[in-house]
Amino acid sequence: MARTTNSDTLPFVDSRYELSSLAGQRVRDLNGGAEPIVDKGTDKPTVIALREIATGKLDVGNLRHEFVQSYKEVPTSGEDETSLEIKSEDPLLREIDAELENALIAEPMTEAELEDELDDSLADAA
Repeated sequence: MARTTNSDTLPFVDSRYELSSLAGQRVRDLNGGAEPIVDKGTDKPTVIALREIATGKLDVGNLRHEFVQSYKEVPTSGEDETSLEIKSEDPLLREIDAELENALIAEPMTEAELEDELDDSLADAA
């Protein structure tokens, strides 16, 4: 394939928007060290990604999953981190921040504990 066009790739994706999103994800993968499926030659990663999609050899479903997951990842505090940064100068706000931090790091509630907590919150609101 000397030149890849949109019409070459559209049978493998749902739309041009999806094509650009998936090609961008594949470029990030290639720049991160993934091995190209097609002969790389002197082409840039963008052209390689489009050529891979156009050949049909690339697992587009897996690429879709990678793309979605890349936006779902949420940074979490590691176990070696002792504290989240508390910026407030007000002692009351610092205390609230510390309580929230401890709640985030603590063990998750059981379903029964969660229901009890919700019942208490609803009773307080009424």
